[in-house]
Amino acid sequence: MNFFKDESGQGAAEYILLFGGIIVIAIAALFIYRSYFKPGVSPFHAPEDLNIVRGSVS
Repeated sequence: MNFFKDESGQGAAEYILLFGGIIVIAIAALFIYRSYFKPGVSPFHAPEDLNIVRGSVS
């Protein structure tokens, strides 16, 4: 019954789940914001938006 008390691999499994969740979130964000950076594909225009923000800051 020593098998049930052994927790040596628990930390590695938790890190794998943590990094896997971060990777899934990063990939989802890339898919969501992918069209924002392609010119002409969506109504969003990143270069123009950046110029407006820079103009309002200075």
